[in-house]
Order: sequence, then C-alpha cells, then structure tokens
Amino acid sequence: MKQACSRRTMLGMGLGSVVLGACSRAISAIRTKPENTHQEVKRMPDMSEWNRYGEELEKLLRLRTSPIAVKMIEKEGDIPKEAIRPKRDRGYHIAQCQAFALSRREGTTVAMLKEDHWCPTALMAYGLVKQPEEVTQWSHPYTCFEPGKYVGIVTAPLKSATFQPDTVIMYSNTSQLRGLLMSLKVEDVPLVNGHFFPPSCSWAIYNPMTTGRYWVVLPDPGEYERALTGEDEMMFSIPPGRMETLIAGLRESSKGYFGYLNHHMFMMPDFPQPELYKRMFKQWGLDTK
Repeated sequence: MKQACSRRTMLGMGLGSVVLGACSRAISAIRTKPENTHQEVKRMPDMSEWNRYGEELEKLLRLRTSPIAVKMIEKEGDIPKEAIRPKRDRGYHIAQCQAFALSRREGTTVAMLKEDHWCPTALMAYGLVKQPEEVTQWSHPYTCFEPGKYVGIVTAPLKSATFQPDTVIMYSNTSQLRGLLMSLKVEDVPLVNGHFFPPSCSWAIYNPMTTGRYWVVLPDPGEYERALTGEDEMMFSIPPGRMETLIAGLRESSKGYFGYLNHHMFMMPDFPQPELYKRMFKQWGLDTK
C-alpha cells in the first residue's frame, strides 16, 4: 500500500533515526553555558593528520561532500592566503550556510568578515555585531560569542585545509551519522548532544567550541533554501580534541558488524545472525537456525 509522505514527515522520520540510533538523550538547551570538558587528546594533530582525517571520514562513511574545517579568526592577518572573500573577490554577499556549501561541495576556502554576510544570525552568533534586544521576539534562543572577540570565520575542506580548526562540521545522511555515532565508546555516548531548532550556523560552531562535546544539529530552513542542503542531511560537529579518538573508533568499527560500509539493506526472515546474536539467543534458549 502506497502512502504519500510530506517533507515534514520525512524530516521527522530522519530525526527519529538519529535520536534512537545515536544516543539515549538529545538535549535542546535554551542556553548552553560553557563548561570545562576534559579533552582526551593530549596534543593537537598536525596539518597532514587533519587532512588525512578529512579523507578518511569521506572514505569510511562514503560522504557526498567534504567535512569542513572551521576557524574563528581574531584578526585579518589570520586569513589563509588561498581564501576568497565573497564581497571583495566576487562582488556579492552570501549567508554563512552558503559559505559552508562552497567549502564542502566546491573545495573553496572562504573567509567571511562582517561585510561579506547577508544573513543577520551568523553576524550576531559570531560576535561580529551586537545582538539587538528585539531579536528574542522573533528568533529561537542561542548563545553568541562575545562581541569584538572575532573579526570573522574561515572554512575549508578538512582534507585540504591549511589551518588548525576550532571545530569540524560533517554533513551526512542519517545512516552515515548512525554508523559514525555507533563507533563511539559506550562511555563517550553522554558526550553527544543534539539541537534541532535554528540557527544551525550557531549551534554547530559555538556549542562544540565552548563545551568540547559532539553536537548533532538539524540544518535550519536557511540551509535548505539558500545553501541547498539535502532533505536527508544532518550536521555533526566534532571538537578538535576529540577527532583522534573518533577516527580511531571509526577505523575499528569499520572492521566489524557496526561499520557503516558493512551495513547492507535487505529484508528477509531468519536473516543470518552475527555471532553475538547467536550466543545471546542460546543463553535464552531460543532458536539460532
């Protein structure tokens, strides 16, 4: 029996898959206070390692677009020489979600200063302007960086970035995200937070940077309408101090049943059980054949 599904229904189904398959709880905090979260990695990877991590994420999860290296910049001298400035170099303004799209789809390093932006949310979220009080009347609540701390933001594909990222954003479908999250150690599951309301350009950057936690973020309407983000895509932000551990877990899980590349769609009764299932069924006195 065929049943028509609206876009809203399909997004809801995808969201449910993430919530159930990824972690036991999804936190949609009104205000997230910075916290001192222990970083597992004692050293930061060098740039060749960061670039390799970008390639591995694409390969092990078969991502359609490149994970993005994101860095908040405190002065114009921090801008990589290869970066384009939309207004200065191309004569137009773009929204931050569109800058993400240029980096992940076209491999472009993009530096966004105040004059390059065409959407007010990112300007306020990154502290490039002061947030007017009336914003709370029309916007979902979110926390902003201190005004004046940064002059802009730069993004690039992780596999070719020339700068140490403050966070990494990965766009994936829900199945790829599930495979990534299931590679985490059980004790690391509480480090996964989620937020499913706008603005995604804030939650995907401010929160992992200030909490040191992973964040699953639902792309907001601007991502869909202006940056052409797919209806099946989710955003996953990775703090730099956790990347090495995440990649190690992903490598290990790729060898076994829970690895993303080892998942194949099939619908059959009495499907071949993994050995773990067989052992458990035998303990319960149930059939294994």
